[in-house]
Amino acid sequence: MSVRLREALREAAAEVPAYPVHERAVRTARRTRRRTAAAVAAVLVLVALVPVAVRGGGRPSIAPAGVDGPALPDRIGLPAFGSLHATDRPRLGPAALIFSGQARGLTGLIDEDGTVGIVGADADRYRTWTVGFEAPAGEQVLLSPDGRRIAVPAGSPGHPGIDLVDLVDGTVRHLASPRPGSSLTRPAGWAPDGSALVVRDTTAANPEGSAYVNTLSLVRLDTGRAVRLLETDQLPIFGTPVAFTADGTRLAFQVGDKVLVTGTDGRQITSFPLPPESGLAGKGAWLTDGTLALVSRDPDTTRWRLRRVDPATGRDLGVLPLPAVDGVTTIRLLGWWPDGSALVVGYRPDPHAPARFDGPLDMDQRTAYPNVRTVRVLGLTPGAAAPDTLLTAPDQVLAIDVADVVVRAGRVRAADPPSGPGGRVWWAAGAVALVLGGLAAARLLRRRRVTRGRAPRG
Repeated sequence: MSVRLREALREAAAEVPAYPVHERAVRTARRTRRRTAAAVAAVLVLVALVPVAVRGGGRPSIAPAGVDGPALPDRIGLPAFGSLHATDRPRLGPAALIFSGQARGLTGLIDEDGTVGIVGADADRYRTWTVGFEAPAGEQVLLSPDGRRIAVPAGSPGHPGIDLVDLVDGTVRHLASPRPGSSLTRPAGWAPDGSALVVRDTTAANPEGSAYVNTLSLVRLDTGRAVRLLETDQLPIFGTPVAFTADGTRLAFQVGDKVLVTGTDGRQITSFPLPPESGLAGKGAWLTDGTLALVSRDPDTTRWRLRRVDPATGRDLGVLPLPAVDGVTTIRLLGWWPDGSALVVGYRPDPHAPARFDGPLDMDQRTAYPNVRTVRVLGLTPGAAAPDTLLTAPDQVLAIDVADVVVRAGRVRAADPPSGPGGRVWWAAGAVALVLGGLAAARLLRRRRVTRGRAPRG
């Protein structure tokens, strides 16, 4: 290479501007770091806002003008996939009702798991609680009178008991069986002030387990002291849950074809046989005048009525001046509105089930899951020609229980059940977003360290 050529190349190279490799890499890393921090901050804000924004977690429904406080929703939906559980945050607070059945969201993917749906007292906030086996709401899972707690069968055959799930503070208290040797414990009725619970225990009567004894006990929740009300080899069938008087001093329950009235000390006051095609009306069976309400079916029909009897003698005092309910397997009395209307659950029959179940041995079949298509809550107003439908439910919602405080309020609100994924789905999505954002940030930081470690060229 000649001298003149070398000088020409040197001059050309000197005129080329130097490329700031190191400085440009530093600026790029800083800009990327700022963008990553902003993205992570946005994800954190989104996750924080999810419990407020999720429909299943707290959007209130639109209530009619003047409706304030606990009220009965005019319809219920099904629990969303990933619904929050009864003890999840944010807490639900008191519930208006609980429901169960075999619809989507109430059963598992493979086996029935007895999921109970829970609806807030004043808004369409939904929660769930899994029992682990078929347990109809209003019969084996009971909502406390104030809507704050649900009583759920729990434990194992060797150590049965009842879980009291508090919807306000999220705690779960286990109540052990009061009957030694019991293999199954179920709630049977709440005292009006929520201070006591009637429980039913099933105990083997012989070593072979071919016969069983059923025991009803009144358990004080503050002391755990239990008072035995009854022990019999017959089953309390339709009369569960137990019906308390408003002052909580007497309770009535049905065993076979008889109604028994006892005091809270276990002393039997009276008992009387039931007329044919009749049964204790339900937890709202006591009327304000001290008489008892029975459900009674007109002969050879699917039409049911409420009638009064004298609790001391069982003497029939006639049909109550309320509309009959037709086309159902039976009705259950939840309680009484301030205007004297009766609130009942009507069990609409499954198309493949018998239209009627005759005889006392078939009484428990009237509310059995396979024989019911859906339930409705109906209002029976004195002097009305027909019942008013106050609450509707999807098909295969097969059992329901309503808090006494909601019944006494005498109000119905326009409901808007939640749809879309539940709160737990959004929690999971937020957690995944945080993990992915963290991995991306870590990868960018590693790249930055590698870039800093490289020697600049120029």
